[in-house]
Amino acid sequence: MVLQALRQMHTFDGVSDADLLALLPAAEELTLEADDILFAEGDPASGLYVLLEGELEINKLIGGRPVVLEQYQPGVFVGEISILTGLNHTATGRAVQHSRFLRFAPALFADLNTSPVARLLLITMVTRVRDTESVLQQNEKLSALGRLSAGLAHELNNPAAASLRAAKQLPEALSMLQSLLLNLSQLNLSAEQISAITGLLNTLVARGNHATRLNALEQSDLEEKLSQWLEDRGIDNAWELAPALAQGHTQVDDLDALAEIIPHDALDEAVVWIDGMLTMRSILTTLEQSTVRISEMINAVTAYSALDESPLQLANLHHVLDNTLVIFGHALRNMTITRDYASNVPLVPLYMGDIEQVWANIIDNAVDATNGRGSVHIHTEVEGECAVVEITDNGVGIPPHILPRIFEPFFTTKNVGEGAGLGLDIAYRIVVNRHHGDIRVTSQPGDTRFRVYLPLTQA
Repeated sequence: MVLQALRQMHTFDGVSDADLLALLPAAEELTLEADDILFAEGDPASGLYVLLEGELEINKLIGGRPVVLEQYQPGVFVGEISILTGLNHTATGRAVQHSRFLRFAPALFADLNTSPVARLLLITMVTRVRDTESVLQQNEKLSALGRLSAGLAHELNNPAAASLRAAKQLPEALSMLQSLLLNLSQLNLSAEQISAITGLLNTLVARGNHATRLNALEQSDLEEKLSQWLEDRGIDNAWELAPALAQGHTQVDDLDALAEIIPHDALDEAVVWIDGMLTMRSILTTLEQSTVRISEMINAVTAYSALDESPLQLANLHHVLDNTLVIFGHALRNMTITRDYASNVPLVPLYMGDIEQVWANIIDNAVDATNGRGSVHIHTEVEGECAVVEITDNGVGIPPHILPRIFEPFFTTKNVGEGAGLGLDIAYRIVVNRHHGDIRVTSQPGDTRFRVYLPLTQA
């Protein structure tokens, strides 16, 4: 009776009646009601299930939420991926309504060479893995863009807030400068004296453009010296003037030189004007840096979002790596990133969107391995006919018994629902199949290295 039902559903087309009859005595019939779980993601392989009646939903946890991969009607079997790969169930099977199943134990299919049914499962598995990967890849991209949006909002907030603060300060600063300039014009200073004032300002601007930014202790010490100098000469509000002068790397010797040329009764106005101009330049610098940062992030996101649209093109490998680091700025905020880029790396033929996904997947793993608080070192070089990118992290490392399997589809060391097990599989296929290169990994605690080889020429 069961054999006839299986034949009518074409479940085991290509398998002889004799082979099926040999299996049927070992079959167990199961009945589930709506929402009952047939097998759960992360559980060991429990068998091959044939849906006789009802409806079955296959879903997988991605980012903590279930994503429906497929809904099956009577006449299909499921569970073959776990049986043939030895992995735990990669998804959850849930009855949508009252359903009946036949269950065959995994041991029945242990020998692929002698079991025609097992060979049929292998063919089916290949097709389903492709279909499942396609669904999960699209979901991974959407999930990545979702994480990117959250991180981008955080990253954009800081420069946007800095720009807003600077913009609000501009009207007051301009008004103050107009008043100071009017006061200076009424002092009847000579051309030489005016030249000394503007000359000192130009010197401080040039010095600030090339000098290293002062740390908190250096800033405080210099402010104290400048404030004391101003107070000694009876200049009002010395404590308000000193910070901007210190940020401009003004030295006491600079003010001494100015005081020798400018009359004492004009020194107050001259110093206040210089301080006001330095404050204005600081506001404009903040606006410039903030808008540049916003522009960089927008450009990076624009390039990253076109994952499947980029043709093969010659590209600066270092720019692509830097672009990915900009994208991951939020996740890397507590990590130490060092770059060791070789100067002799030429332009490399790349599918830009794809290769950025490779760096993103490797760096994402590095963040997980270090809990977002470790270090990542990126090294490039030319080796033979390939450009090589080596990404090293100081995380917990990959256990030796796991290392040979990390590029397998659906294989993951993360907890159920935290990853689809496709990140490194996608990276492998992009590098090896798409770019005809190679990707290798070595790992021990505190030193995990991914080396990606990309040919310098493509047919």
